[in-house]
Amino acid sequence: MNTSTKRRIHAFISGRVQGVFYRASTMDEAARLGLTGWVKNLPDGRVELVAEGPPDKIEELISWCWQGPPYARVDHVTVQEEKSTDEFERFLMHY
Repeated sequence: MNTSTKRRIHAFISGRVQGVFYRASTMDEAARLGLTGWVKNLPDGRVELVAEGPPDKIEELISWCWQGPPYARVDHVTVQEEKSTDEFERFLMHY
């Protein structure tokens, strides 16, 4: 898929999203959707992610981020659109 048919987002998720397997679950969901990018915890308690892929699959991931895994409580999801770079081979979890 070339970069003109891909969508890239940079998102920040806040709430009770650390210590509830949010990163691992996000990685699993993104991989299931065929997306590439990364997810990591931030020192301020939020989760940050960058994802690239088909626009419809990105929308599915954004919707999933509002729910997250069991035991998560999502208060807010901020999504910024970015230009697709096609720099990732798969979806990874950063530490």
